[in-house]
Parts: sequence; structure tokens; C-alpha cells
Amino acid sequence: MSVKIFVPRDSTAIALGANDVANAITSQAKAKGVEITLVRNGSRGMFWLEPLVEVEINGERLAYGPVTEDDVKSLFDANFTQGGQHPLSLGKTEQIPFLKNQERLTFARIGITDPVSIDDYVAHEGYVGLKNALGLTQEQIVQQVTDSGLRGRGGAAFPTGIKWNTVRATTGSQKYIVCNADEGDSGTFSDRMVMEDDPFMLIEGMTIAGLAVGATKGYIYVRSEYPHAIDVLNEAIVIAEQNNYLGSNVLGSGHTFNLEVRVGAGSYVCGEETALLESLEGRRGIVRAKPPLPAISGLFGKPTVINNVISLASVPIIFARGATFYRDYGMGRSRGTLPIQLAGNIKHGGLVEKAFGISLREMLYDFGGGTRSGREIRAVQVGGPLGAYLPESQFDTPLDYEAFLAIGGTLGHGGIVVFDDTVDMLKQARYAMEFCAVESCGKCTPCRIGSTRGVEALDKVIAGEEREQQIHLVRDLCDVMLNGSLCAMGGMTPFPVLSAMNHFPEDFGIDNKQAGSKNTAKEAA
Repeated sequence: MSVKIFVPRDSTAIALGANDVANAITSQAKAKGVEITLVRNGSRGMFWLEPLVEVEINGERLAYGPVTEDDVKSLFDANFTQGGQHPLSLGKTEQIPFLKNQERLTFARIGITDPVSIDDYVAHEGYVGLKNALGLTQEQIVQQVTDSGLRGRGGAAFPTGIKWNTVRATTGSQKYIVCNADEGDSGTFSDRMVMEDDPFMLIEGMTIAGLAVGATKGYIYVRSEYPHAIDVLNEAIVIAEQNNYLGSNVLGSGHTFNLEVRVGAGSYVCGEETALLESLEGRRGIVRAKPPLPAISGLFGKPTVINNVISLASVPIIFARGATFYRDYGMGRSRGTLPIQLAGNIKHGGLVEKAFGISLREMLYDFGGGTRSGREIRAVQVGGPLGAYLPESQFDTPLDYEAFLAIGGTLGHGGIVVFDDTVDMLKQARYAMEFCAVESCGKCTPCRIGSTRGVEALDKVIAGEEREQQIHLVRDLCDVMLNGSLCAMGGMTPFPVLSAMNHFPEDFGIDNKQAGSKNTAKEAA
């Protein structure tokens, strides 16, 4: 009887040697005469345990990890294909606390299925949502999304139902669905994991969006730094077409929806929807002035839905289980779940999906296990390189869009980067300014010039030159950038800079009085 062995094909696992482990398992099985079926599944998101090898025994999976190529022989010697004990034994995969204590809705299949097996996808509730949506009118589909409380998961948190309804109600000979997969934030990888580990979920979500607004064409805009995601998406699209889930007659419904992957050059500003559209149309990624909104005049001047990967990937379960089911997770106006990505100086780095409302402290310690270095956590940056730096005093803030806004932070894409007590926050503030200077599209003066002057001013602070005057200048620059920038590139750069100044003034050589009595929220309002 053949034994199922699972080795992830996720790019993080591959970077840590998963392909070598898979090859070694195949060779050892042949040498020992053990009949196996090797499945290249997605990652469970426990990256400190990758490559994570699983064996299915009596319908349950046992985990071993992190496994190296050199460990494979000893695993076979320990009879791991029958659940034998080994120093790398982790017990039942689902009982590992990091995984057991999550609330996986969007990531329910990830790590379980073969990403490019349509049979696997369908066997695990795949395409139930699409089939249900095909029985509804456009208005009913949009209403379901509205009732679910789904908001944009890319950072802006705009209600998805409102965006879809705007496109639905706008007259146009052609409408488009565009997936913003330009995942450029530091410490983020949830989009990549969806694309690599469960691509049919994204395809299904985009197809439902097309039904909702009358769009017949979709594009997935992926940055070139994600070659594995691009390959998997293209393979999955072909398979979906062959099985009638995409094309001119989706599941015999008469509806048309076609999908393409487009590769961007990895410019951070192309995560902004209008710059993305410029790039998608073949031009340099420069922010467009708004209005008109992309929902009215977007790709090629046509009404366009632009949503993040996680937003679109959340749609299938809403239609499979109902809007109420999804809305019952979360708190306040933040409904459903959010994939949190733990990175930086963290003991247990990886992906955690939880309902909105869990505190930052719980995420850092209950799931993350504190720092990898064993030192105290001094600061965390939530929401990417333009997110605020939060001190320990704010770790009890619930992961909720409005709660983070109240403290001058942003939940953004859900990425959390951890720093221990050796971090120099002055240098981190400079990094934020430098990042903006390098990545700015250059269209507006506050962003282009403000960030450049900001780097110069912070360099003088580092050198101890006119410290008080330069810090005052930086604050003025932040005010101009915040209120005068055309998009969030320049408009959010003040968040990390001001938060570093306000919460960690000692690193700037100033006292609390000089740091200012205003909190980041009020300064960045």
C-alpha cells in the first residue's frame, strides 16, 4: 500500500531545501522498497519548521521538521512512513499549537492540497462559492459581499461591496477585474502564499467578481520577484480553462470570464492602484490624479474593480458558507479574518490567520514566541515599510483597522516586523525616508523632494549636526508630505518617522519634551 508523503513546493520551503528533501525521499523510498506517493503541497506557514515533511496515516497527518536532505535516511531508518518516532517528530500536524489556535478561513486549504490539482481543490469546498454565485443576480452577489463586511485587505480597508457596486452600476462596453498582487511590503508574504499554494481560490474569487459587475476579463498583476507564483498561476489558469471554470461559457452558464497574468518590474509604487494601471497599460508606473476613480474610469479607461489578493481570495468562502458566517468573525467594522505575517527578529516566523480583535501582544508572544535572539522586543512595525513603529506600551492594541488608526498606526497588509532592544530607531526612521526617496514615482513634489530632504536632515541628526533644528525640519517635512502628497507613498512615510521620534526620542538625542507632546495619531491625522 502506497504511503502519502507531503513536501511543500512553496518558495520559502524551496529556499530552505524542500526540493532536495523531496528528491532524497524519492531515492530513499526506492532504495528501501517503500511504495510512496509524493505530494508537493503548499506550506502550512510555519516557516521556522520548513521544510516540513508530513506523512498521512489513517487519514491523519504526522509532521516532521525542519527536515534537511541529510535527515531523510534517518527518517526512513526510524520508519517514519508508519509514524515512527524521530528527533524531528512533531506529532499530528493539526495539533501543533501555532496551527491549532488559528481560525483559518481563507487559508483553510493551504498546506493541505496540491496547489495545481483541481480535484484536490474541488474536494475541499472549491468552486462551491462560484456555483452558488451563478444562481444569483449581480445585485444579489454584490449584496452578499456587502453584508459580509469584507474590506480591502491591501491596506486601505475600503468596503469591497461599495467598490463592486460602483463598477456594477457604471455603464461600460467592457469592464475589468484587476488583482493587485504587487506585494511589496517588508515582512509580507500572504499574497505570495495564496498564489503559490492555492491559486484556484484566487481564480474563483476573481470569477465571482466578474459575475458581480459584468466583467469578462481579468488580470493578475504580479511583481517579477515572484517567479514561482507566476508559474503556478499560469499553470492553474490553463487547468481551470480545461475544466470549464474559465472561458466563454463558465460551467455552462453562458457567462464569459478570461484571466491573464501580467508581470510588473517590482516598483513599490505600483502597489498603488492607479500606478498599477499605468504599468498594466504598458507605461511607467506613475500615480494618476483622482478623480476619476478606477471604478469608473480604470484600465484602458473602462470601469475596473481593483482588489488585493486576500480580498479576492476571501470571496469564495463568503459564497460557499454565506455572508453571515464570514461576518460573525472579527470586531467592530473589521469583519472576518486577517492573515498576519510574522517576520523580522521573531522566534516563530510565519503566517497566522485569526479573526480581527486579537491583540498585537498575543500575536507576538503566543504565536511568535518572542524574539529569535531571546532579547526583549523593543519595537514592531505593522503594515509595511510605511507603517508606524509601535513601542511595548501599545502592544495590547487589538488588530483592528480603527484601533490602529486611533494610535496613529496602520494595519495595512498585515505584515509585522519585529525588532529587539538592539535596534537604532533613528536609523530606522532614516530608512523610511530613504525608502520613499528611492521608490517615489516622482510625480508630486512633497514626496519626491520631501523624502530627499528628509534623508539629508536625518543624516545630520546622526552626525550630531544642528540636531534640534534638523529634527524640527523633519517634522515640518513630514507635515508637508502627509498633507500634500498625491498618494500614500509620500502620505504615509511620516508614520514610521514620526512614530520613531515620538516613542523613541532617546535614539534621536532628544528628551521627551523635545520629542513633542502630540501622539502619532494626532500628528498623522
